[in-house]
Amino acid sequence: MKAAIIGVTGYGGIELLRLLTNHPTIDVHSVHTSSQTGMKLSEVYPHVTNLVNHSLEEIDIPKIANEVDVVFLSTPSGVSTTIVPELLKENVKIIDLSGDYRLKNPSAYEQWYKKPSALQADLDKATYGLPEWNKEEIKSSSFISNPGCYPTATVLGLAPLVKHKLIDEKSIVIDAKSGISGAGKSPSRTTHFSESNDNFSIYKVNQHQHIPEIEQVIQGWDDSIPYVTFSTHLVPMTRGIMSTMYINRAVETLTMDQLYELYKESYQDAPFVRIREKGAFPATKEVYGTNYCDIGLALDERTNRITIVSVIDNLVKGAAGQAIQNANIMLGLEENTGLHYVPLFP
Repeated sequence: MKAAIIGVTGYGGIELLRLLTNHPTIDVHSVHTSSQTGMKLSEVYPHVTNLVNHSLEEIDIPKIANEVDVVFLSTPSGVSTTIVPELLKENVKIIDLSGDYRLKNPSAYEQWYKKPSALQADLDKATYGLPEWNKEEIKSSSFISNPGCYPTATVLGLAPLVKHKLIDEKSIVIDAKSGISGAGKSPSRTTHFSESNDNFSIYKVNQHQHIPEIEQVIQGWDDSIPYVTFSTHLVPMTRGIMSTMYINRAVETLTMDQLYELYKESYQDAPFVRIREKGAFPATKEVYGTNYCDIGLALDERTNRITIVSVIDNLVKGAAGQAIQNANIMLGLEENTGLHYVPLFP
């Protein structure tokens, strides 16, 4: 099967290329960008020299759709809304890594992303691509909106408790940290080396664009949950997200053994979710370069509070890896095809 990557020069795009280069079924047919057209990809990213021979092509939608089976969009927010409507007219499968089609409420997108929303008709065509909880819909879809990195780590951590309504619905507090690559390739003051090195900072307090995405997903399972408190921090490392969630039990008879068994059972058929043994907690380095989400659990009898620790690689399970997992399901392949990577350690 042939694939095109639009937006290959960003971190998510080049990670897609890395993973797809070793995919046994999906071949990268072409790579596209709105800038640097005509350059060899190896001129932009020298690490692919002698490994990838593609040149950067312009974004010609009819030509792309005529040549490939699936198109991956790894573009900045606001760009997909100009490309997807044209792709939808063609007989091609679409996986969008941007946030443009995640929120089903156009006004919510405009409020949180500060950009014009896609048309409601196009929003309704997009399937939210969280494979662990939405696999059947992904199988029958031709247009996937890939979840955000923070929502992936957070929602996978919360899902079993939320779906079984075992928590106090107003108690969800999420304390999340990300590596610098989560901010994208374009430099800014906060990602400048002298600003981020040897530093630890909080940002977008109560204003992060992933808040409505997290709420949309969990409210779909339990509409009694009115909101979440979500704080994000920048950590001086390249990759990785740790999402630590604090919630109160709604059912005080829930024990640590029951909590652990609930998570083990919930993810027993999920090849990329690993539940740590009782008393053990994951670190970001333990999923580095892979599509795994590792989860650790704790129950404090004294405070009645559950702590969930979820870690992912933001560029893989939080972006390119999950996009390929979605493509595998959509194309009728085993969902872990081409994603058999042992984490890079140390």
